[in-house]
Amino acid sequence: MEQMIKNMPHAEVLALAEQTTYLEGQIVSKTLAQNKHHSLTLFAFDKGEEISTHDSEGDAMVLCLEGEGRITVDGKDHTLKAGEAIVMPAKIPHAVYAAERFKMLLTVLFSDNR
Repeated sequence: MEQMIKNMPHAEVLALAEQTTYLEGQIVSKTLAQNKHHSLTLFAFDKGEEISTHDSEGDAMVLCLEGEGRITVDGKDHTLKAGEAIVMPAKIPHAVYAAERFKMLLTVLFSDNR
């Protein structure tokens, strides 16, 4: 049977933040699942790294796993710490900045109409 979630062990208890690592001066991403309906990606941002303002065709939710990030949604800044989440609505400009080293799980859901 095809595994829908890839690049990580199945049927094992694990620390999600440990499934990706920091690299100096970089953003590391690890795709766990992706198709026309959803995308599930782990990110590790080194301090000061960012994804500049953009928008998405789907609703996106960021779950902070470690560290602290600044999420900007429609021009308003939000601080996100471990265990906290924020939804970035579809077609609304947003950005991500690592105030310190920061790991997150990004889930994006797309409608059938895209």
